[in-house]
Amino acid sequence: MSYTNFKFDVDADGIALVTWDMPDKSMNVFTEEVMKELDAIVDRVAKDEAIKGAVITSGKDTFSGGADLTMLKRMFQLFQDEKAKDPKKAVELLFENTGKMGGLFRKLETSGKPWVSAINGTCMGGAFEMSLACHGRVVSDDPSVKMALPEVKVGIFPGAGGTQRVPRLTNQQDALQMMTTGSSLTAARAKAMGLVHEIAPAKKLVETAKKMIKAGLKPVQPWDEKGFKLPGGAIYSAAGANLWPAATAILRRETYGNYPGAAAILKSVYEGLLVPFDTGLKIEQRYFTNILQSTEAGMMIRSLFVSLQELNKGARRPADVKPTKFKKVGVIGAGFMGAGIAYVTAKAGISVVLIDQTQEAADKGKAHTADLITKDIQKGKATADDKEKLLGLITATTQYAELDGADLVIEAVFEDREVKRKATEQAEAVLKPAAVFASNTSTLPITGLAKVSVRPKNFIGIHFFSPVDKMLLVEVILGKKTSEKALAVALDYVRAIKKTPIVVNDTRGFYVNRCVLRYMSEAYNMLVEGVPPAMIENVARMAGMPVGPLALNDETAIDLSQKILKATLADLGPKAVDPRHVELVNTLVDKYDRRGRKNGKGFYDYPAKPAKKHLWPELKTLYPQQDADKIDVEVLKQRFLFTIALEAARVMEEGIVTDPREADVGSILAFGFAPYTGGTLSYIDGIGAAKFVEIAKGLQRKYGAQFKAPKLLVDMAEKGDTFYERFNPYPVEAKKKKAA
Repeated sequence: MSYTNFKFDVDADGIALVTWDMPDKSMNVFTEEVMKELDAIVDRVAKDEAIKGAVITSGKDTFSGGADLTMLKRMFQLFQDEKAKDPKKAVELLFENTGKMGGLFRKLETSGKPWVSAINGTCMGGAFEMSLACHGRVVSDDPSVKMALPEVKVGIFPGAGGTQRVPRLTNQQDALQMMTTGSSLTAARAKAMGLVHEIAPAKKLVETAKKMIKAGLKPVQPWDEKGFKLPGGAIYSAAGANLWPAATAILRRETYGNYPGAAAILKSVYEGLLVPFDTGLKIEQRYFTNILQSTEAGMMIRSLFVSLQELNKGARRPADVKPTKFKKVGVIGAGFMGAGIAYVTAKAGISVVLIDQTQEAADKGKAHTADLITKDIQKGKATADDKEKLLGLITATTQYAELDGADLVIEAVFEDREVKRKATEQAEAVLKPAAVFASNTSTLPITGLAKVSVRPKNFIGIHFFSPVDKMLLVEVILGKKTSEKALAVALDYVRAIKKTPIVVNDTRGFYVNRCVLRYMSEAYNMLVEGVPPAMIENVARMAGMPVGPLALNDETAIDLSQKILKATLADLGPKAVDPRHVELVNTLVDKYDRRGRKNGKGFYDYPAKPAKKHLWPELKTLYPQQDADKIDVEVLKQRFLFTIALEAARVMEEGIVTDPREADVGSILAFGFAPYTGGTLSYIDGIGAAKFVEIAKGLQRKYGAQFKAPKLLVDMAEKGDTFYERFNPYPVEAKKKKAA
């Protein structure tokens, strides 16, 4: 019998080697076909008396990434289609479908033959749950190997037995920590927790796994044996009494109740450990079915799983342009941003020419890249050889002639049109005709910058976020004359450095900064109204934002906010700025020299370590303070999320962003817009356009024009549209469905 996704061999000792190796896939994933084949293999191993046991491993560099996005999309679509006809039957069907993977893994572990998972690379989600169902687990000693149950990060939780097996293999505290954060485990950490049995050299991985079976590995899981006791004690024990009240409190503190999937983990574990294992699986299945019906899960899966993968794979890339393989990239400007760009480029194995006005400045930029990889070495994420290789790829110089032969040049000089003009002209003088020139500007429109270029078709914006080495998003900005070839090159580059691109048409502030400025602007409004500063920061985090707006403003610099306000006033006139904001920022910068984190004082004070930053005590004296007890926290939360989401809607109306996937993913990756919402547009879709507009009108009447819904949103409310219907990113699928 042959299989499409697996190779099956039995050795002289009667041990089957099941090698998972999907054709035409860079990584193994669970699909309906994979599950069907694995089910048949489990039956084959169980029924063949000549087979003593089985080892399952991967034929690829990684073990598996878990479930395939298309399988999840189909399950959701099937549920929605059935729900329109028969809601009760739809839920029953969803329950049945959610139990298929868990049922397969339970079948494997009760098959009567020992199974060993030989984990040779990254093992995520359902693949790790399958490994936990195996009777033995051996992991490669390769430092790149990571194991995790990261489902909570996309709004769900480990629903194929993960919440029942992990806390039966390790103590409940570690189990909860691992699953509610979705954090990755190294081989050593997994072994220390009792989740894997052995760590072996990569070349001896399968051999070690087979030895476990030869040594008499029992084909019975611990929880299926009589007298099994939970590691660390039962729920109703002294240890349990200490753990569970604290666990629920910590979860509340960390999530503010915004993530139903995380709460469901605690419920599944707590209830599941009070009953036999198979009953625990049913409890997990019911919670999983319930969570899949939540708005949060639907939006998070769509944005942070499906859309994110689609954008990373080039969903917006022009299909008819040949891919670019980068041999050399130039970076002009060796400051903090330029050095960061050079670092991520060299880390991708691409040669970099790092240019600045003086050799000292260029060398300083290269030294910054050395500092970055040194930190990775200290964390065990890189080696001394990696550092030597990376630094060998970076040439620090003052000579523009070194750019000869570069496929792409990125300008990251000071935000001044004249400085950028000189950089553009000097670079283009030596670049080959096909090379693309990009600006990392964060504020200046690309079309205007491209006017000094002798080949505007090859001019584009590639806007990084700070710090470059950590931020996952890159805005690719199209000027009016930017060609599809330049767009393809920019997207190929972003993919090469393993970041996520969104494509944005040209405008002041592009997309992300327009939204971020709204967030900080609403905080200014609250300060002026007398909302206590601590309340502003805390409520923003309660709304789901990772950083309060005042702390964020300190990071970006208050004097930069002052420059932006002055530039906006000069370019667009007095109606474009709020004079109260100008007064606030001028007071902070000019009167008190409070510029942000960079000079150790902004909205916060930044004392020397180990002391922690704290809000500037005098901040609350700038305006008469309201009584905090009389302020509606829910309204404050709404104001933060609505002002950002409304700006995203305006951006869509103006055609600045044209794909809702990019607006959603971009808002989460760039500034952490409440991930549980699925992003700015999914937040509106989740509430419903009609209800959203109604709430916005109420906020507008009380708090100002920033809450006025754009015509697009009003029209969507009248017609019952969503952004993903109005701006459908899957037009081909929509046509097929309509035809059917």
